[in-house]
Amino acid sequence: MGFRTKQVHAGVEPDPTTGAILTPIHQTTTFVQPSVDDYMTKGFTYSRSGNPTVSALEAKLAILEGGVSAACFSTGMAATNSIFMALLSAGDHAVISQVAYGGTYRLASKIYTKFGVDFSFVDTSDPANVADAITDRTRLIFTETPANPTLVYTDIAAVSAIARGAGIPHAVDNTFLTPYYQRPLELDADLVMHSTTKYFDGHNATVGGAVVFANEQLDEEIRFVQNSTGSIMSPQVAWLTLQGSKTLSERMDRQSANAMAVAEFLEAHPKVTTVSYPGLASFPQHDLAAKQATGFGAMAWFEVKGGVAAGKRLMDTVELWTLAENLGSVESLITHPVTMTHAAVEPAERARIGITDGLVRISVGLEDTEDLIDDLAKALDTL
Repeated sequence: MGFRTKQVHAGVEPDPTTGAILTPIHQTTTFVQPSVDDYMTKGFTYSRSGNPTVSALEAKLAILEGGVSAACFSTGMAATNSIFMALLSAGDHAVISQVAYGGTYRLASKIYTKFGVDFSFVDTSDPANVADAITDRTRLIFTETPANPTLVYTDIAAVSAIARGAGIPHAVDNTFLTPYYQRPLELDADLVMHSTTKYFDGHNATVGGAVVFANEQLDEEIRFVQNSTGSIMSPQVAWLTLQGSKTLSERMDRQSANAMAVAEFLEAHPKVTTVSYPGLASFPQHDLAAKQATGFGAMAWFEVKGGVAAGKRLMDTVELWTLAENLGSVESLITHPVTMTHAAVEPAERARIGITDGLVRISVGLEDTEDLIDDLAKALDTL
């Protein structure tokens, strides 16, 4: 089946009792067992350990990413935390993309370091940097590509080859592009992480996360952590995400087309000093973006003349673009990462990795292209 067919039908069946076409919301704590000897014959005992609604979403995500299975979590950070907790112990070391979601950086540098885990935040856009950072204590390589918010790409196949040569699992945060555009497991990654809050939901309705596995051993290790810590996705969130995922490709195609048009407008505007969007020929890693994925996504960033003050004024002036955290929704969002998504990253570290104070991040939505551009044009005229 093609991707569009799978996103609608994979993992779901009509309800056997009623024939309902939508997976029921199994809003229950516990599941009655037929007898002690027949315990768990129906596959479910307690919703912390497994729930039919959540399992349907997990099956769909695993098929879309090409994995053996998937586990869904309460948030994207819960998914990342479970990867860390399952694979890292005191004295271990991990290599992480130097540009990553601020929450990932905070979890690694502020929480796990307290328990004796060391991290190297490296420029994974050059695979040689990953190889150089590996030590005999390295137990995980975690890359985010394209990275939030700078959109720096990592060559997944090249880093996966390095990881496999060293016997180290490679996890990829695929939130920005989703399996519709990029499938890391096909490029030999071992784990794929998603904030399902973003494009899978697509409607600013839920928070959730997922990990898709290349093999059953990783599934077993991370599910053990999930069950032990109770970091599960709720049935209601799973149901909403199931519905959102059915239109993933249609939303992403339209949002990406909008993003390209907006990026071209910004690149030509005299008050814009820098524009970064993977679909532009001027994007430094355009060739890798075109080779590694089948689409460029709907995320971009830019800076304007006048620096930080002008950028903030623009974000406060736009009307159609919503000033808010999150991304991937049908509404177009505009964000100041230094104040919002990456406030947990120290100023010196932000400067080192290229998250400037004037960087304006945009998540392009489904509105009419002309309206989005017109709103930006009016805001730029005030600068």
